[in-house]
Amino acid sequence: MLRQITLTSTLILGTSSAAIAGGITEPVIVAAPAPVMMAPVIISSDWTGFYAGGSLGLGTVGIGDAADIDTNNYGVHAGYLYDMGSIVLGGELEYSTLDFDALGDSTDASVLRLKGRVGYDVGAFLPYLTAGVAQLTIEDGSDVKDSGYFYGVGVDYAINDSIRVGGEILQHEFEDFNGGGADISAQTMSLRVAYSF
Repeated sequence: MLRQITLTSTLILGTSSAAIAGGITEPVIVAAPAPVMMAPVIISSDWTGFYAGGSLGLGTVGIGDAADIDTNNYGVHAGYLYDMGSIVLGGELEYSTLDFDALGDSTDASVLRLKGRVGYDVGAFLPYLTAGVAQLTIEDGSDVKDSGYFYGVGVDYAINDSIRVGGEILQHEFEDFNGGGADISAQTMSLRVAYSF
């Protein structure tokens, strides 16, 4: 009997020793690291340089109190931008042709614009304001022309270092056109593409 008790005690003590020595331990819980918030990265783009391209759009022309006339417009432009960091300044020369379908094939017009541009560099995007002087030429057998002004807004997007696409909305005013007493106003919306170099 004493031998049986001694054997049982030895087994119990051996098991306890193994547990104390690290054979059975509680799991250690490690807290996950807190997420690190990253500020959004704005991709920088340098808009400095010359560019040239074309445009295509729609518009309306109003002559005095007459109803507005719908027109299609297309043209070419060239300019230079200087990126100062956040602000982008520039100048542009643009020539656009206006087609008046409602007035027949014999009446068309063209607009030559000298633009100033002020934009805000938002990486690949460049929203901008523009204004300047414009010369309107009415081509109806005897070219009649006069100068006025325009203003508007636009945005450019740099697809890569060379190709830019964008859009522009302009309001034109030609007061007392060619001394005839009629005021001419025109609104144009254009899609633009340009190659920078």
